[in-house]
This record gives sequence, C-alpha cells and structure tokens, in this order.
Amino acid sequence: MPRQPTNDLAAFIAVARERSFTKAAARLGVSQSALSHTITALEKRLGVRLLSRNTRSVSATPAGERLLATVGPRMDEIESELAALSEFRDRLAGTIRITAGEHSAEAVLWPALARLLPDYPDIHVEVMVDYGLTDIVAERYDAGVRLGEQVAKDMVAVRIGPDMRMAVVGAPTYFETRPKPLTPHDLTVHSCINMRLPTYGGIYAWEFEKEGHELRVRVEGQLTFNNIALRLNAARQGLGLAYLSEDVVAADLAKGRLVRVLEDWCEPFSGYHLYYPSRRQPSAAFALLVSALRYRA
Repeated sequence: MPRQPTNDLAAFIAVARERSFTKAAARLGVSQSALSHTITALEKRLGVRLLSRNTRSVSATPAGERLLATVGPRMDEIESELAALSEFRDRLAGTIRITAGEHSAEAVLWPALARLLPDYPDIHVEVMVDYGLTDIVAERYDAGVRLGEQVAKDMVAVRIGPDMRMAVVGAPTYFETRPKPLTPHDLTVHSCINMRLPTYGGIYAWEFEKEGHELRVRVEGQLTFNNIALRLNAARQGLGLAYLSEDVVAADLAKGRLVRVLEDWCEPFSGYHLYYPSRRQPSAAFALLVSALRYRA
C-alpha cells in the first residue's frame, strides 16, 4: 500500500478530534469542501470508512478510532519536533496555544506576553479563555493555566504567580441599609452576586477557611454572571456582595468605592501554575515563554 500523505492524516485527526468538519476546517485553515474531499480520498485509498457522518455530528468508526489512537500521538510528536527546530533559526519562532481562565489570562499571562513578544516578532501566542478544566492533550493546546491544586499529577507544573486570596466586597451604599456579615453563614440573608462556572458544574459556592475550618456557602441574589467585569461593576453599583480575587478589587478598596468584609475568613491559597504534558518536547519558543512566566518570589 502506498504511503499516506501526512496532511491527509492530519486532516482526519483534526476532524475526528473536533467531531466537526466546520471546527476542523477552521483549525486547519481550509474550506469545509476541501476538507471533505481530502477525507473521502483518504478513505477511498485505505478502503475503509473512517468517519460516520450525519446532519448533526461526525464520529470515528471503529477503524477510525484505531487510526486516531495509533497515529494521533505520533502526529503530535512530529509536530512538536518540527516546532522544536525553530531553535536552529536565527530568530525564535513558532505558535503557542494556551488555555486559561479570564483572571489568569489578564493578571498573569498578559503582562508577561506584553513584555516578551515585542522582542520576538516570529513567536505567535493564542490564548483561549475557558473556565472549564480543558483536556489540553485532546484539544491540542501546548499548555494550560490552573490553580496549583487543580493540576493533574502527570503534568509538568510551573508556578507562574504568587499565592492568592479572595475578597468579599460591597459598595458603601449597599451597607447603608444592611449590617456587615460577621461570618460566612450571615451571607444567606444578603443579596450576593453569583458566578456560574462550568468547572464547578453550575453556580459556584463561595469558599472560606479560618484556622483550619473550611466552609462552602451557596449564596443567593438577583444577579449571576460568568465573568469578572460584570460582577465587579454590579458590586460597585450596590447591587450585592461579590466574591472576587483580592487583586481585582484592590484599587476599589483603596479609593473607598468598595468595602471589604469577612477578611479573616479568606486565607491564602496556591496561585496559578502553567502546566503541560511531560512527554512532549517543548520548543525553544515555548521554553522561552515558560521562563518569562516563571514566578520568582
């Protein structure tokens, strides 16, 4: 049997992993029609059906699953090695894909990228903001950012930020008619601004700790958001109490726009880590980014 062109195999792997011709075509930078013809030609040469297609979804057949399981990791290794060749260029180059939450992207990734990238114009970085615990191997990211306790044991983890603290805050106008909560249990009678995160399967329960005593409180209120800016703005407007990272509200606290409560119940916890598969050989460009992000106390 003649050898299969690697671009045909790459096309199949992209469709099988994305379970969508539309998403795979966007990732590969080709039209859906061209991608469909490529897959059809590959199936014809192999003499087996690799993908099952219907109007709603695309899935791998048993033969396709076997090909994906055996060839997919090897293609990933080939791409990684090709990327690593950039270290032999006069200038470092390559594309780095990272998945991160909104706060880590803005507070940690962005400052480092703003300092690094102007000196390395051939390095391209794609940051996808996602609150879910993304499988970076399956989604073909080079790395992800999570809090320290969320990093899987089989990953290389590099600390990129200091320990963090959360803060419960409200506007001065909010407390004009309401007493300040003295314990987390008091939040049940307050109007709180909720956040919905897929990581936690729905509405996030606020987490507290004091002298080894841990509490998770499910709060209620009129508003629920899935991003930082809207929760912060709602708190500024006096529409409820918000639970946000300490650094996010620092300026508002200093200027008196917000008032902090329950500070003694908000203890530090492990900060952000960049993580990536231990078996993947990092490129020189990726190694440079890791060095730029590494937290130095």
